Amino acid sequence: MDQQRQEELRRTLTEDRDTQLAFLADYGAEAYSDEVGELDVGDDGFADSGQATEARSELLGHIAAARRRVQMIDDALQRMEAGEYGRCASCGDAIDEGRLEVRPLSIRCVTCADTQSDS
Repeated sequence: MDQQRQEELRRTLTEDRDTQLAFLADYGAEAYSDEVGELDVGDDGFADSGQATEARSELLGHIAAARRRVQMIDDALQRMEAGEYGRCASCGDAIDEGRLEVRPLSIRCVTCADTQSDS
């Protein structure tokens, strides 16, 4: 992968990371801890507390997903710094640039991803 393409992917990853961090900050959540501020899910507008609990659970799920995504982005950026980005974590072959363009967090080539669940 040429340097220009890698820099474009770095920018994409960094922008995604910034978006995830902003989302977390909006809810008083830290990216690197389990702490979450008080969540305002508009309890008083719900017909019952079950709806409020459901809304809170859904929001906590989004927060957990954002935290996982930040970690995956951090890992990808570290692989870039180490010169390992774009190499399959399983077989060591190059990951197709088209795959990385669509899914820049890919850690496995298509062949290995088909046989592994955490591609």
